[in-house]
Amino acid sequence: MAESNKPQWNEDGQLEVLTFDVGEERLAVEAVMIREILDLLPETKVPGAPVLVGSIVNFRGKIIPIADLRVAFGMAIEPSTPDSRIVVIETELDGEQTHIGLRTDKVHEVALLNQRDAADTPAVGLRWRRDYARGLVRRPDGVIVLPDLPQIFQSAQRGGEGRQPLGLAY
Repeated sequence: MAESNKPQWNEDGQLEVLTFDVGEERLAVEAVMIREILDLLPETKVPGAPVLVGSIVNFRGKIIPIADLRVAFGMAIEPSTPDSRIVVIETELDGEQTHIGLRTDKVHEVALLNQRDAADTPAVGLRWRRDYARGLVRRPDGVIVLPDLPQIFQSAQRGGEGRQPLGLAY
């Protein structure tokens, strides 16, 4: 795990995150990355785009690519439910700030995670690539995965040779 991709705990050993579900996994993204939480919008499939980011939405006149983390984590694609949401994040890709929508099954809460409850991603026992998680955090109700979104998107980009990286240049 690259040092720059490790969670940035504050001086009190805490990290403010938004928690959400994708399949049976509870994930968390730093709250500072969150730009919007949207109800589902009509999606437009993008021919030739990587499966991970295979569609876009038009939100307030801005085209936002939609990522389905189920693809990255090797989960079956499931239909949306009334609890499904799009979490729009801002992250740096190829040196440029980019908005990406994450399709979620349910958004939970903004929470404070404690570094003392964190663990590195184990080498075995995962059903996804180890480098797709920056760490795990134990909570009373289970384990929260801190996904390494730049790594996930860069891996999809490398797999899409000959095409616009991730289909993100909208």
